[in-house]
Amino acid sequence: METRKNKKNGKNSIHDIAKALHLSPATISRVLNNHPHVHEATRNKVMMMIKEKGYKRNVMASSLRTNKTHTIGLIVPRISMFFHTEVITTIQNQLHAQGYNLIICQSNDQLEMEKDLTRTLYASRVDAVIASCTLFTTNFDHFDILTQNNIPVIFYDRVPMQPYPACIVKGDDFRGAYLAVSHLLELGAKRIAFINGPLDCNIYEDRYAGFEKAMQQYNIPVINKYIFYHELNEENARKSLHALFNKSPYPDAIFAANDLTALTALQFAKEVGIAVPSAFRIVGYSNDPRTSITSPSITTIDQFPAYTGKVIVRELLKLLKNNQPIMTDQAPIITPVELIRRMST
Repeated sequence: METRKNKKNGKNSIHDIAKALHLSPATISRVLNNHPHVHEATRNKVMMMIKEKGYKRNVMASSLRTNKTHTIGLIVPRISMFFHTEVITTIQNQLHAQGYNLIICQSNDQLEMEKDLTRTLYASRVDAVIASCTLFTTNFDHFDILTQNNIPVIFYDRVPMQPYPACIVKGDDFRGAYLAVSHLLELGAKRIAFINGPLDCNIYEDRYAGFEKAMQQYNIPVINKYIFYHELNEENARKSLHALFNKSPYPDAIFAANDLTALTALQFAKEVGIAVPSAFRIVGYSNDPRTSITSPSITTIDQFPAYTGKVIVRELLKLLKNNQPIMTDQAPIITPVELIRRMST
């Protein structure tokens, strides 16, 4: 039917592509369906011809035949966050190169929105879902509609803290925090403030553990009045900074669990006349590009979001190829972090 329809409309069919390349229609079909047993040279040749002839596959007809839509769903808390922006861009580019479309959804850090989006993606018949959850997601039962119907799920960054039948890709948040705080301690800081996110979220629990470990190793007491837990936005950061500098002794350094908070700390220090770094050192987290162009530039932790995106796609393609259920005891994949030293320390 597809051939006749395309002929009638003057469009190219897979038979036209096959004829032009002296290949069988079955080979063209295998390329379009990302079949593993296709030589890379053949795959590249077919994809070039498809692009040249402007061939568009009938996705609806194809999905009815194969029960696959070649569409992946992605749920993120906030698209505007630098880390997620980079991860999304990498995932989309890599999936597009493999013939997949990506539906990008934003939960706005709202649990009910995340639940609705999960149901919507299931109803859209996606082949898999990639998700970074809200700050307030502590129960992951709403993803069961996917896993119980053999739709693979990959969680990244903000992931379940309890066993769940999904692939887990997460940064080494413990090590990132440990590197940040150790750096401040090596420079002589004694009163280190820490503005962190809610401990119900895995990344902030791990960052607190890394902070605490570094303080213990350097025999520096953790001062509870210097530690804050809340959603990491500018308004909350300013409230915490005002509290920190409301009464002496003031902190001589701060580890901010995201770069927006670090940027706010730098702006606050300028407003109240605190010299950075001589009187107050600042370390952020995520290596947002803005941290490299401030004055002084801000020391931070690089999470390598582009690499994270590549790992997610690599694991996703494996899951789609193998079509096997994910076990709850599968070890998480940990992506690297690195301290980026700049002028704020």
